[in-house]
Amino acid sequence: MGDQEEQSPVKYYRLSEVEEQNTFKSTWIIINNQVYDVTKFLEEHPGGEEVLREQAGGNATESFEDVGHSTDAREMASSMVIGELHPDDRHKIATPEIPLTALNDENSWWYNWLIPALVAAIVTLVYRMYTSDEE
Repeated sequence: MGDQEEQSPVKYYRLSEVEEQNTFKSTWIIINNQVYDVTKFLEEHPGGEEVLREQAGGNATESFEDVGHSTDAREMASSMVIGELHPDDRHKIATPEIPLTALNDENSWWYNWLIPALVAAIVTLVYRMYTSDEE
């Protein structure tokens, strides 16, 4: 096992190095402490290049996970990994779990209750308007 580690050492990048890579010529993002060079993928990104550009030079973990990328997308992304964020800098991008959970709960409520209730109300109104015209 020691030989494998020596053959492919992990390349660590400092947060300051990643933050500088936020141009069209060089666009890097961080997802789960891994550094990705997405420069060549900007034009091919199904969500549009501006989505990646907004995250350029920073931590895109939350955005990446919120979208719910497919297994294929995750495999494609793994080919763009160029290294990892230096362990000494990881605390600088860490986000607390509690606010994320609260945000997800809020979104869950929105999608699971409010939107179906609005759809039901609209369907009811349309039905009543349709049936009242017939009488």
